[in-house]
Amino acid sequence: MTAESTGIGPDGVEQNSKGTIRVLQLYPRDMNIYGDWGNALVLKQRISWHGYTPELLEYNVGDEFPADVDLIVGGGGQDSGQLVIKDDLQSQAGVLTKLAEDGAPMLVICGLYQLFGRFFKTRLGSVIPGIGVLDVETHGTDERLIGNVRVATEEFGEVLGYENHSGQTTLGAGVRPLGTTAKGTGNNSSDGHEGARYKNVVASYLHGSLLPKNPAIADFLIRTAAERKYGTFTAGAPDDRYAVLAREHATRRPR
Repeated sequence: MTAESTGIGPDGVEQNSKGTIRVLQLYPRDMNIYGDWGNALVLKQRISWHGYTPELLEYNVGDEFPADVDLIVGGGGQDSGQLVIKDDLQSQAGVLTKLAEDGAPMLVICGLYQLFGRFFKTRLGSVIPGIGVLDVETHGTDERLIGNVRVATEEFGEVLGYENHSGQTTLGAGVRPLGTTAKGTGNNSSDGHEGARYKNVVASYLHGSLLPKNPAIADFLIRTAAERKYGTFTAGAPDDRYAVLAREHATRRPR
């Protein structure tokens, strides 16, 4: 989709835009304690750099789930935040599962990574049911996994971030890991895997925020959203100078 002139069209889209990409943040009010809002801001900016018009939406407990969502991003939260959203998340399990199965790109971090799985069993034994988009399960422990992480991935190259979680996640047969930890712990303290991949869902424990230091993941999400909506994606010319500097700094940081 291209246009021959500038200005705003009757549909509210810039006339020189390749089209609108609607990004939905899940529960930013309760699941955004590790700077995960930064992931949405990166997507908004890079969508613009690629020549599309970003539309940034929010969904919080009790809201009406918006129609025609192109890309979903969700962050982390404390156990208390998960308790706040768990019933509402269950009420949206059908629409989120349908979107995931249909290939909608999603990025879910930490707490929402856990609740997109089958369940999260807390350290005290309470079970918070997940929505089962991902074939994973999480068990709370007394061990806290914290520090800088480097992950080797086949799809995105080296992924950099910061983990801070006591839940340990194991993957089932229905998903594959995002990658293998070269530094840090990742999903749990035993298998060396970090994150999970299913269809176009990217799940990870990495904060920091994740996308400013890993533009390859951001561009995958944007490209997938555009291809799913418009049938094609034409890349723009993103300014990666600060991403390069952030990656250089992150690689020098100790565990």
